[in-house]
Amino acid sequence: MPMPDTAMAQSGRPVCGELAAVITSFNQGSMVRDALESLYRQTMLPARILVVDDGSTDPATLELLQAIPSMPDAPVPVAVFRQANKGVSAARNAGVPHTSTPFVLILDGDDKLEPDYLEQVVGLLKSSPEMVAASAWMHTFGVLEAEVRPIGGRLPEFLVRNCCPATHVMRRSAWNACGGYDETMRSGFEDWDFFLGLLETAPDAWIGIVDKPLLDYRTAPASSNVRSMSKRLALMEYLIQKHSRSYHQYLTQACLGWRPSRWAVWPVGKARSVQPPRKGRHTARKAAPFLPSPAMAMAVWPRRCALPRRTAPQKTT
Repeated sequence: MPMPDTAMAQSGRPVCGELAAVITSFNQGSMVRDALESLYRQTMLPARILVVDDGSTDPATLELLQAIPSMPDAPVPVAVFRQANKGVSAARNAGVPHTSTPFVLILDGDDKLEPDYLEQVVGLLKSSPEMVAASAWMHTFGVLEAEVRPIGGRLPEFLVRNCCPATHVMRRSAWNACGGYDETMRSGFEDWDFFLGLLETAPDAWIGIVDKPLLDYRTAPASSNVRSMSKRLALMEYLIQKHSRSYHQYLTQACLGWRPSRWAVWPVGKARSVQPPRKGRHTARKAAPFLPSPAMAMAVWPRRCALPRRTAPQKTT
């Protein structure tokens, strides 16, 4: 029997019957518990939570995964699905079919949500039938304390750079239409590629962003892969080849950078104003980036960043 749009949990908080959550994990130990507990604290809960473990081998992680289904503090049903290590794209693709809701949250196992993330982001996503996914501004923690302000947009804007966090809520229909994540992209930019695919599913498709820091994004020291410009350029060449029809259609906009930066970064305590997106277009007139050093730019760059192959996924060394 399909669940109603909204029910009530024993805690008295509303449960959105149209939303399920998929958390991906690989040897992340207690960080997975942090991600789960951030979901448990939501002002609007998902109907179901699925943790997809991508072949973890760490004993602490395995112990936690075994205990999750019987944890007494879960306000909604929680299940764990385990698979051999195939990469984060395969883990997400494995998780989504185990849900049946029209909206699905994708949450990295080392990130956390502010209590009203789901209420705000799902509300935004429901406000426009053309919106295929939505997320929010981010507060980074770890090696960098900052507020990161992606602004989302349409396909031409995403051809230049990724404009949405990896953690987001998407429409299942768009996921079905684009075929899910590219499982050959085992080392980086799989989120950017996926968002391009989502936006290619319909002429008016766009991705929305709630202009509040509702996502807590863990940052780590930049890897040698990130620092290698040659690999980054080769990775972008892969994206251009794969989405060549879109790049050809919007060649001028892609070459010129389309709009001012889709990301803006401010150190905590130095917040600046951003022109809110114009209704219908969801673009900003002014969004000048604040990147005081290359180190800050590296810290907020996607954490999995290396060159994928067209067919056989291989990690770089």
